[in-house]
Amino acid sequence: YGEKGRIPVAEFTGEVGYNLHLLSDYSQTFHLCGGVSALGGYETVNWGKSVLSDGSTLHNGDAFIYGGALTVQADFYLSDKIALTANVKERFVFGNSTGHFHTQYSVGVKFIIE
Repeated sequence: YGEKGRIPVAEFTGEVGYNLHLLSDYSQTFHLCGGVSALGGYETVNWGKSVLSDGSTLHNGDAFIYGGALTVQADFYLSDKIALTANVKERFVFGNSTGHFHTQYSVGVKFIIE
């Protein structure tokens, strides 16, 4: 919609859950975990403004949101202090105006500080 093709939407959520170790190799350099979590928060559409810049009116507004998520995470340890990680999370969010299913994925490097 508009110049950029989108209406700005922001979600602010908190999440609590449990991860379970699923698989690892003999040398403990690879770990696969799965998890489930509950989430709740707030979603704002167009930062609370119901009128867009061209005069159009939004019928969906800000709302409290709730739901859950399923997660799969893989860690590959390069040393005792460094690991490569990949994560896929499917979030099921209700009470919002932008859809119920959101997929998140990430890759990264973990530095373990003791």
